[in-house]
Amino acid sequence: MSSDVHHVDLPQTPDLEAGHHEPWSLQTINKKASLQLNTPSSQTLALKSSSSSVCPTVVEVHEVKPESESPQKPKPVSKPPPKKKVSKWILWRLWFNTYRKFFVFTFSFNMIGLGLAASGHFPYAAKYAGSIAVANFNFSILMRNEVFGRFLYLSFNTLFAKWPPLWFRLGITSALQHLGGIHSGCALSGIAWLIFKVVNNFKKIDITHPAVLSLGMVTLVTLIISATAAIPWVRNNHHNIFERHHRFIGWIALICTWAFIIIGDLYVPETQSWNLSGNHIARQQDFWFAMGMTVVIALPWFFIRKVPVEIEVPSSKAAIIKFKRGMQQGLLGRISRSPIWEYHLFGIVSEGTNADCHYLVAGVQGDFTKSLVQNPPKALWTRELKLAGVSNSSKLYKRGIRICTGTGIGAALSTCIQSPNWYLIWIGSDQVKTFGPTLSRLIEKHMEPERVCLWDTRKRGGRPDTMKLLKEAYVSWNAEGNSEIMQGCKDAGIPAFGTLWDF
Repeated sequence: MSSDVHHVDLPQTPDLEAGHHEPWSLQTINKKASLQLNTPSSQTLALKSSSSSVCPTVVEVHEVKPESESPQKPKPVSKPPPKKKVSKWILWRLWFNTYRKFFVFTFSFNMIGLGLAASGHFPYAAKYAGSIAVANFNFSILMRNEVFGRFLYLSFNTLFAKWPPLWFRLGITSALQHLGGIHSGCALSGIAWLIFKVVNNFKKIDITHPAVLSLGMVTLVTLIISATAAIPWVRNNHHNIFERHHRFIGWIALICTWAFIIIGDLYVPETQSWNLSGNHIARQQDFWFAMGMTVVIALPWFFIRKVPVEIEVPSSKAAIIKFKRGMQQGLLGRISRSPIWEYHLFGIVSEGTNADCHYLVAGVQGDFTKSLVQNPPKALWTRELKLAGVSNSSKLYKRGIRICTGTGIGAALSTCIQSPNWYLIWIGSDQVKTFGPTLSRLIEKHMEPERVCLWDTRKRGGRPDTMKLLKEAYVSWNAEGNSEIMQGCKDAGIPAFGTLWDF
């Protein structure tokens, strides 16, 4: 029996500005197939579907009416079906996902070691607490590095595409999606170890140089500010504060960490003297941890380029940004008007690596995306090395379905265009008018009508019963959304992956 996946990306645009969540992905997978939903609110096209389609009743013909004929009034929006009560066990399983499991394991493992060091049962850790702190920071930053992420996805997609047992591939997808749990766990653990190191220095204040004490406190304060800026509430509601403090204060913390390490390694407390030997510095493990951390932080910035763009503005709700060169499916692109300030993340639409261009779909949600519509630039800054999203793991599965709403099409469409084994459901309001002809052309060019369901909420009088649509697709397409859809998938026994706030 074949094993495939349903990947579902639900309603938030890929733009990370102004406290908006990223578009989130829900992957539903069983022994037969997989489904993908993307959902930022918007519109929909309607194409006829064959009898084998997931939506056999979605057969709409868009006729051009004579100018003299009065336009037909839209149907009143029907009331959504009542929400089904979900068991507490389902809610718990959704809450305690792999992200939190990674976080709990990482943080708990470090806290056990810290407790042993503080109680005198782990003398090595007590002596090298600073090195352990920097090692945690190093690993934390590595989890967010684009190069490392692309390496992981490439490795797993190459080695484990389609052939291993389904549970194993599900585990790979879940782990790749939730690496942020390790990022957060190691970062907070590193701060805890640094607190332990600074406290120990002050306990030995009679033999510790004032410069070492001062730099330890400054480094600790900058790291705490950077970590505080990444608290979910701050990140979601005050994204610019997160952007500025987490990144720029983080860079200051890196400089302070270097100063703390060098001064701390040069000073010998036992003799209260300075050892200025370069060989002595090179033999310290915290020096090499700091070196690795610096390389990991700096590496993605070597791929920054200012590139020409063409921006199509089909409506006041969205901008379609065209870049040169084609891309593989499952990638996300960061763009900005400046080389270092406020990068925003969007899903990439491309016909493949041999295409001459790719597109970003930017829905208007904040100042940055609004400026793209009102004052379209001729060039934007971007990182040429793109970020791999959870959609990139669709290569692991044999068949799947992607469900999206509105600008979620940006993260969903490439998978369906580049693979004939993925079905597309796009829910929205008058997509042709809102998103222009470019996306419609790509769908018509690369996707057969029997694997497309485009639901126009304006013409059909409201949103569909998404869970019903999902279950029908799950069965008929043989494939291996908002929290309600995640709950429904769990309740129906459909394995699912949903996009996180912490991408």
